[in-house]
Amino acid sequence: MTFSDIRLVATDMDGTLLNSKHEINEAFYPVFRKLKDHGIIFVAASGRQYFNLTKALDKVKDEVIFAAENGSYIVFQDQEIHIQAIDHQIVRELVSKSRNIPNTYPIICGKKKAYVESDEPEFINHLKLYFERYEVVKDLTEIEDDQFLKFTLCDLAGSEGNSYPHYKHYQNSLQVKVSGPIWLDISHKDANKGKAMEVLQEKFNVTFDQTMVFGDYLNDLEMLTKAHYSYAMANAHPDIKKIARFIAKSNDENGVVEVLSELTD
Repeated sequence: MTFSDIRLVATDMDGTLLNSKHEINEAFYPVFRKLKDHGIIFVAASGRQYFNLTKALDKVKDEVIFAAENGSYIVFQDQEIHIQAIDHQIVRELVSKSRNIPNTYPIICGKKKAYVESDEPEFINHLKLYFERYEVVKDLTEIEDDQFLKFTLCDLAGSEGNSYPHYKHYQNSLQVKVSGPIWLDISHKDANKGKAMEVLQEKFNVTFDQTMVFGDYLNDLEMLTKAHYSYAMANAHPDIKKIARFIAKSNDENGVVEVLSELTD
C-alpha cells in the first residue's frame, strides 16, 4: 500500500485518533503534512460539534474536512459542503421521551450551538469535551431559531443498556446510534458517517478502493463499509471489528498514526 493507492483518509476522533485523555499525539502532525503534500484528502468524522472539532485540530483546521455531528454537517474552510438536518417536531418528541429515562441529559445539537436544560456539573464536564458552544435553556422543546443536526443523550447509566432500548424502535425512520459508553445519538435517516463518505467520494471523484477509514464505535459502522481500507481500532466495539477488514493498534498506542506512517515510509 502506497500513496498512489489512497486519495481520501477519514478518521473518527474519540477512541480512534485521540487517546483516552482526548489528546492528539504530536507524531500525527508530520504524518498529516506528508499526506497533504501528496494530495490526500483528510477528513475528521466525528459525533463532536463542528466548533469543537476545529478547536481539537486547530493547527491544521484549514486543511481538514470536518464531518461533524456524525456526518450530518460537512464543512471545509468554513464553507458548508453538506447539511442533513432533522425535523424540529421529531426532536421535540425525542426530548419528551428522554424525560422519562433516569440518569439521562438531553442535548439538541444545533448548527449554531448545542442546547441543554441542565447545568449539573458532572453532565457539563462530559458536555464540554465534545461541545464548544452550548446554551442552558429552560425548555428544549421551545428552541426554534436553529437547524437541528442531531439529538443526543448523555446517559450516565450507560447508553447501550439504559436509553437505547427506549429509542430502538425509531431505527426504521431515524439513525439511532450508541456512539459511546454514555452517548446515544439520533439523526435524520440519511445522516451518518457513511453518507458523509459518499458525499465526499462523489465530490472529489474518489473510489471505494482509494478510501481509508478508521473507527472504534457503532456510529462508525456505515463509514467502515465505504472504504476498502477499513480499520477498527484494537479498542473498538466488537461489532466494529466484525465489519472492518483490518485492525489498527489501540488509540492509546497511536494506531491511526502508525498505519498512516506506513504510507509515508
